[in-house]
Amino acid sequence: MSARLGFRLAAAGFALLAILVAALQARHPAPPAPNPRPAVQTATPVDARLARCQALGAAGAQDPDCLRAWDAARNRFLGKSEAGR
Repeated sequence: MSARLGFRLAAAGFALLAILVAALQARHPAPPAPNPRPAVQTATPVDARLARCQALGAAGAQDPDCLRAWDAARNRFLGKSEAGR
């Protein structure tokens, strides 16, 4: 058996294997996609303060209310409670 014939047989075997796998996959329907939860969350008072601080720009870095709002947002994001501080 020559190398050329061996390569042809290997290519034909690979093609048959690919067709077989595709046929087996076509027999099983894909599972339905889960319904994603809506990403919309209700606004909190902290969000309103953060929006005001964002509008202040660089001046928000010295505003005490902004510093408290950022601290509250950071704690909410990290899952820290006010009592555990």
